Amino acid sequence: MGDVRKKGVTTFDLKMMGIVLMFIDHVHQMFANMGAPMWLDWFGRPVATLFFFVSVEGFSHTRNKSKYLFRLLIGFWGMNVGSSIVQKFFSLGDMALMNNIFADLFIGALAMYGIDWLVRFKNEKKISYLFIGLLCLVAPLGLSAVAFAGVSSGNLVLINLAGVIPMTFFSENTLMVYLIPIMYLLRKNKNWQCVAIAVVAVLYFMRAPGLAFSMNTQWMMIFSIIPILLYNGEKGKSMKSFFYIFYPAHIWILYIIASLIYNR
Repeated sequence: MGDVRKKGVTTFDLKMMGIVLMFIDHVHQMFANMGAPMWLDWFGRPVATLFFFVSVEGFSHTRNKSKYLFRLLIGFWGMNVGSSIVQKFFSLGDMALMNNIFADLFIGALAMYGIDWLVRFKNEKKISYLFIGLLCLVAPLGLSAVAFAGVSSGNLVLINLAGVIPMTFFSENTLMVYLIPIMYLLRKNKNWQCVAIAVVAVLYFMRAPGLAFSMNTQWMMIFSIIPILLYNGEKGKSMKSFFYIFYPAHIWILYIIASLIYNR
């Protein structure tokens, strides 16, 4: 029989869509002080939500969830080290390289991991499962408080913890990362996942409706609902390693190019 495929978009398609939109957004980020138009930022607003959705799908189907978490942690460390090296040799005004989506994805995956342990506790009533589950959920928040205490006291050890351990309030999307475990709980109903995305988007919009097309654009994440509703549940082509390479590489390359132009 021939290769029969469902209509709609696959996980591969969602990843590629996110990568293209992310690239456009980061062009704006790196070249904003050289005149890159503000509207380029709009393309990037649905990206995090798309990757959150893909993360839920990936975590739900992976055979080894501990390995999945460790891979994201390695990505987080690699991104931080690479960005530090790039900034040793290049500068772009007062702009620091803070991008690290691996922190967001790790915190979200850790929360999903915690939910799995809480389900095991519900079924098996082992108190250790409850402890592990709650720890996975609250640790990134608690460690954020520790790092903030370091900022207040000037303790460099506590401050630098944020570069070693992913923390909620030091991630790119802060509390929005918890949209990941919410979508994980709703993973059997794509429509409800989209409702959750829409609710968060409306909350962002209501923060400053008058700046909805300038400084307050995160509400545009709502447009991620369109490709998610078209998702057909299929994995599509495999590109497990590509994102881990492309994400840091394109940010570093854009930063270096922008630095060379800015400082010429």
